[in-house]
Amino acid sequence: MGERIGLIAGAGNFPLLALAEAKKQGLACAVAGLRGLAHPELEVRADAFSWFEPAELGRLAVFLKGRDVHRVLLAGKIDPGTIFKIEFTDEEPRALLARVPDKTPTSLIRALIDYLAGQGLAVIDPAPWLSPYFCPAGVLTATPPSAAVLEDIEFGWSKARRLADEDIGQTLVVKDRAIVAVEGLEGTDETIKRAGRLAGAGIVVLKVARTGQDMRIDVPAVGAETMRSLIRVAAAALCFEAGRLPFFDRTEAVALAEANRIVVLARTS
Repeated sequence: MGERIGLIAGAGNFPLLALAEAKKQGLACAVAGLRGLAHPELEVRADAFSWFEPAELGRLAVFLKGRDVHRVLLAGKIDPGTIFKIEFTDEEPRALLARVPDKTPTSLIRALIDYLAGQGLAVIDPAPWLSPYFCPAGVLTATPPSAAVLEDIEFGWSKARRLADEDIGQTLVVKDRAIVAVEGLEGTDETIKRAGRLAGAGIVVLKVARTGQDMRIDVPAVGAETMRSLIRVAAAALCFEAGRLPFFDRTEAVALAEANRIVVLARTS
């Protein structure tokens, strides 16, 4: 094995995909799994593994440095609402958190990156690891979007970009050229469920990246789990940003969309 890298793993499939890619590149991988979030399979596949609570940053840093790790990949989803429940026992991360200008997800992840850098652990850009999952612009399903769906996308797209750039949320839900729901701390899937309760069937879900998206901080993505949320509310369409949002489990997600008459398309700005 060559260089050893660290992987701080949250929820979803990306940590498993990143671990597989690391092994393909001949890298050893020490995985710090966030308890209650990371997939249990990581424990079996990693070269070194330990479970951590989100508050245990000091112990996490010790684990990674003890495995001769100098570069770290943040992978997987973390519930931003966790920050309101964490009680840090270590003074350094507690002091770092006290200095952040606000409690937006971007500021909090930047604080984590700064903390890790201070421990000699550089957080790396995951973009090269994500390239197989980016899509070009176009309709991914056999069924093309209706005129009404295209109107909703056009109505909401620039609004979605502004909301993302304000660090409010990266998912916007539209129906009949009306804003139904804006993503908050609950995340994309819960936003879709809320929109379904508010507006019923036929909603159109838009997901975008920030203009200056730092993939080290956040990887906005769609996938099979997103599609299952859309199916539950009988959504009409999913439109996401081509070339900037990875589409995980694409084959499964598109098959689910086809079976449930949901249009999936990617577009550029």
